[in-house]
Amino acid sequence: MVMVAAVRDYINRMLQDITGMKVLILDPQTVSFVSVVYSQSELLQKEVFLVELIDSISMSKESMSHLKAIYFVRPVSENIQHLRRHLANPRFGEYHLFFSNLLKDTQIHILADSDEQEVVQQVQEFYADFVALDPYHFILNTPWNSLYMLPAVVDPSGLQNVCDRIVDGIAAVFLALKRRPVIRYQRTSDIAKRIAQETAKLMYQQESGLFDFRRTEISPLLMIVDRRDDPVTPLLNQWTYQAMVHELIGIQDNKVDLRNIGKVPKDQQEVVLSSEQDSFFKANMFENFGDIGMNIKRMVDDFQQIAKSNQNIQTIEDMAKFVDNYPEYRKMHGNVSKHVTLVTEMSKIVEERKLMLVSQTEQELACNGGQGAAYEAVTNLLNNESLSDIDRLRLVMLYALRYEKENPVQLMQLFNKLASRSPKYKPGLVQFLLKQAGVDKRTGDLYGNRDLLNIARNMARGLKGVENVYTQHQPLLLQTIENITKGRLRDVDYPYIGNHFQQGRPQEVIIFIVGGTTYEEARTVALQNASNSGIRFILGGTVVLNSKRFLKDLEEAQRIARTNTSVV
Repeated sequence: MVMVAAVRDYINRMLQDITGMKVLILDPQTVSFVSVVYSQSELLQKEVFLVELIDSISMSKESMSHLKAIYFVRPVSENIQHLRRHLANPRFGEYHLFFSNLLKDTQIHILADSDEQEVVQQVQEFYADFVALDPYHFILNTPWNSLYMLPAVVDPSGLQNVCDRIVDGIAAVFLALKRRPVIRYQRTSDIAKRIAQETAKLMYQQESGLFDFRRTEISPLLMIVDRRDDPVTPLLNQWTYQAMVHELIGIQDNKVDLRNIGKVPKDQQEVVLSSEQDSFFKANMFENFGDIGMNIKRMVDDFQQIAKSNQNIQTIEDMAKFVDNYPEYRKMHGNVSKHVTLVTEMSKIVEERKLMLVSQTEQELACNGGQGAAYEAVTNLLNNESLSDIDRLRLVMLYALRYEKENPVQLMQLFNKLASRSPKYKPGLVQFLLKQAGVDKRTGDLYGNRDLLNIARNMARGLKGVENVYTQHQPLLLQTIENITKGRLRDVDYPYIGNHFQQGRPQEVIIFIVGGTTYEEARTVALQNASNSGIRFILGGTVVLNSKRFLKDLEEAQRIARTNTSVV
């Protein structure tokens, strides 16, 4: 419950302490923070009768003095300017201002000067400055996510904005948890180092009083790593429920947009996939696609039994019972049709794009050696007319990442074949990926072939056999988690910031991936926490990636780099 509970707790405190009819005013970012942990019906129960956006509420002049306005916004200059205008002509009876992060003194002065009619009842900082997707998984929805791939000289102000947002988000997470961490970062990443240094400066110098929680237990560990250390995970097809929905259809802030899918009833055009609000999803979000089909069939059967018993209404008592149970019945009906729609649509996509075939080769490329056989398999698939352009591109990228130093002639042949089969992909995107995330740029042992221990572990896995050929890949994050758990993470690869070192084994670790997380990694963290190793892991990132988003960021970074030719 940890990340979700932290945000819910802040929102509860905001809404409970202010009695009477309320309007909740949010900005485009805080809408996401609130909507993933709080449903509309819960807001209504707290007497919130209106939810408005801060920039659109300025348009209206109508007085609503019977309502109390609760603002929950990020402390950025445009929101302060909106508030200045709102307070100059107050429409509501009371104003309660909550900011999701630290306010500057100058901003407080601006607000105080603007409140000439003394309608502001309180100004508070509530540190819910992140999107808590799941109990152990949060993101920041950082704009300009692709900039992390570029050297600082390319777009210094853009990169500074990205870094500031990440530092703010990480600071809010630790203020919400009431902890101050020891900080480590990935040595080969300039941006990870920069964020680690700026976070440490904020927590240990600029705001050291705020972060001094005087806790006696061991400090938590904050690990800042770079997406480019594992470019394989976001390129792979997924076969567990949550990850697969994101890969094939797309999830945004725990919502799935189904408007482009055939004939979907109006109330099912946007559905919520949340482990907090949907017990079937909570039980099945990490299950394999094959098992999901069976479990949905069971759910449909259960629903049909209930529907059948509801048809058998003969007495007034039966009718009363049906009316009492109707909200639950409707909810169940909605849930059944939601999951049936999702699984049906995904089955269709798997069949259309021949993803079983593609995925088998992807997993081989990610997990097993054998360059000759891999070259043959990828060549055959590139020639397959049924394959989509994006699948061809991903296969060549996965091959190039694995075998960039072996047989350059064959690698060039694949580049040429990709260019002729899928002309929409600009030549050079695969080379740009290698420049960004090739073997010389990576810290971790991505393919388990660098050190003896990992080679032995891979051999043991190979001998044991794999339960499911489609889910044999393990993200690099698992190796990092195991190394932290066993105290084997090398200082030379992941240096500490400043003179704050870990005293003993941490009980809480937050791993933040600059460039974005994946649901496969979120699953790895959730399963690790369920194993009760004595350490609680939390995964954070700038955004949640699927292969489409990862490739879009890559193309965007390449485009910016090209316009600054000195970088390429």
